[in-house]
Amino acid sequence: MADQDPTPSAGVAGAETPGQPIRIVLADDHVVVRSGLRMLLDGERDFEVVAEAGDVESARRSVRGHQPRVLVLDLNMPGGSSLEAIPVIREESPGTQIVVLTMQREPAFAREALGAGALGYVLKEAADEELIEAVRCAAVGNSYLNPALGARIASEPPPGPPDNLSKREVDVLRLIALGHTNAEIAERLYLSVRTVETHRAHIQQKLGLSTRAELVAYVIGHGLISAGGKPGS
Repeated sequence: MADQDPTPSAGVAGAETPGQPIRIVLADDHVVVRSGLRMLLDGERDFEVVAEAGDVESARRSVRGHQPRVLVLDLNMPGGSSLEAIPVIREESPGTQIVVLTMQREPAFAREALGAGALGYVLKEAADEELIEAVRCAAVGNSYLNPALGARIASEPPPGPPDNLSKREVDVLRLIALGHTNAEIAERLYLSVRTVETHRAHIQQKLGLSTRAELVAYVIGHGLISAGGKPGS
């Protein structure tokens, strides 16, 4: 099956109305693998694979043309770095969420992919069991991390504060990712709500992130909490 060139579609990514299928672009450089993944995804009544791609640039073109809800992206493809493409694709199509599908089992790759803006990280060996769930999670803005990798990340010593965040900003960021309101964070950390709001603004400015989904992906990707929502320290 050859790569499919995108045909511009009307509407905006993520603008599906109730009852419409979750539109998916599938990017993997192995035709046989792609065919099997498409059969898996097409077996779901509420999924629609609208395009396929075999390299990074084709994936970008397909996302721009079709504006899908979810991009399933192989981590190792020709035509550039998939990891470097993640924030580019997210900027070009903010309504498209990304699920990484890979053979890379090292936690560092998962952290980097999620930190770059992907919402899902699925190992190819577990695709039959996990890919459908990961796509559904991403479609509604939730993160999905392969459980085995999540356990490994949780068991490793957490890294120091990343991206010039202060320790207090990391504390606030963790609680944001766990779903606490500013008032709840203020109570837990013995701060004023105004101080929490200031920390939150600084965090978003330093990381260049704005939505809670992006912050959750960043926190998991950097090992600040585990995939199950437990603090990483």
